[in-house]
Amino acid sequence: MTPSGTTSGTAPGRAPSAPDGSAPWAAAWELLLPAARAPARARGRTLREALREAVRSGRLAAGTRLPSSRELAADLGVSRGLVTEAYEQLTAEGYLRADRGAGTWVSGAVRAAHPRAHDLAPRPSPAAHAGFLPGAPDLSLFPRAAWAAAHRAVLAELPHHSLGYPDPRGLPRLRVALAGLLARRRGVVADPERIVVVSGVAQAITLLGGVLHARGVRAVGVEDPGSPEHGGLYASLGISAVPLPLDEDGLAVGPLDASRVRAVVTTPAHQFPSGIAYSARRRAELLHWARSVDGLVIEDDYDGDFRYDRAPVGALQGLDPERVAYTGSVSKSLAPGLRLGWLLVPEAFAEEVAERKRTMDLGHPVLDQALLARFVERGDYDRHLRRCQRAYRERRDTLVAALAEHFPGTEVSGIAAGLHVIARLPDRYGPRDRFLEQAADRVAVRPLGAYGTVADEAVRLVLGYAHLSPSRIREGVRALAAVTRA
Repeated sequence: MTPSGTTSGTAPGRAPSAPDGSAPWAAAWELLLPAARAPARARGRTLREALREAVRSGRLAAGTRLPSSRELAADLGVSRGLVTEAYEQLTAEGYLRADRGAGTWVSGAVRAAHPRAHDLAPRPSPAAHAGFLPGAPDLSLFPRAAWAAAHRAVLAELPHHSLGYPDPRGLPRLRVALAGLLARRRGVVADPERIVVVSGVAQAITLLGGVLHARGVRAVGVEDPGSPEHGGLYASLGISAVPLPLDEDGLAVGPLDASRVRAVVTTPAHQFPSGIAYSARRRAELLHWARSVDGLVIEDDYDGDFRYDRAPVGALQGLDPERVAYTGSVSKSLAPGLRLGWLLVPEAFAEEVAERKRTMDLGHPVLDQALLARFVERGDYDRHLRRCQRAYRERRDTLVAALAEHFPGTEVSGIAAGLHVIARLPDRYGPRDRFLEQAADRVAVRPLGAYGTVADEAVRLVLGYAHLSPSRIREGVRALAAVTRA
């Protein structure tokens, strides 16, 4: 074969021709051509990469005999040394095998990958849904300019030694900034030495779960209804998630006592998904339970930054820092893709949690931590929260008004805080399963029953609104209303 791609006669030592007159390796020829065109300094690396890809993809099948280094070099128009080096390197890696006096062959140890087409397509994020699925903020509000400015400043000011392996608890600067932020905004008792920077609430739950399991805990209570993620997280640690019912004040203490668990995950400031805030009496009862059984309350403050019609409800942790582990993140306030959160633990758990964080991932990325620290220190985080607060209040009001217009008699709850509401449609729109089946063709909605036990057949919808513009909210409610007309 010549550089132009035409086939010459079979030379001694060259692989025999295929029925169409081409060499068995000719199908991979175009993968090697970039090596001939690459800059001189990159030509050898390009050739090695092209050969690897040809073997991995199966275009050079196992057992295929390759041309001699002299012939391939002549065909590609490169030096023989480059080809010899490529053959030797890939032989050392196991892609090729060289038989003395018999040439170079594709190794049988390599198995070609066969990717499925749908694996190559980008997967949509939950925020991409056009419907009312809860849990997503408006990512278009992300403060790109302020974040970029903080990024440049951090790169300029961060000392070189700070780029080494970090303290597994997190960058001291960020832990100090978070301690001030959480004490000011959420009323927690925040000691920077007991804060661990995590990739989100899921990692915080996993870290605590690992420590609890090491201490012999095999069951943890969870709210019912509640976050569907907790069961899977605890199951992966060998811990059972025990569903515990709610009443109008919060987690029901009677079933909690009867469950015999010694740890429970709660969302007392704005229960997910019901939207209720635990009453003062229930908070006191929950802490009394924890003290009486030497137990732990894990407080997930997932959307504590957003309050519209009432003063913010302070964190439960502030009432008893030694019985409550407090966790939160920027997933609802900034963006879930940042993977930044915090875990504030009782003194008795601090060392074990920090050690487990170290063995899990050696600590969170330093640059990301320094960036968030600066963002908080300069007030950019507070400014962003105020902007979101205004936008989300408008969207909540739009949703409530649209429901009143198109679904008269709907009871809407959980509206004072957070990023979603609970809408109980009048009985004439039921039964629940028929409504949901019809709605699925028009707009994405999720029933309250998807998050736990719901006794009746009423249509109760968990409607997220933060990620939708007012016009799309109105459009979505009209689409739901069309279901009833159908």
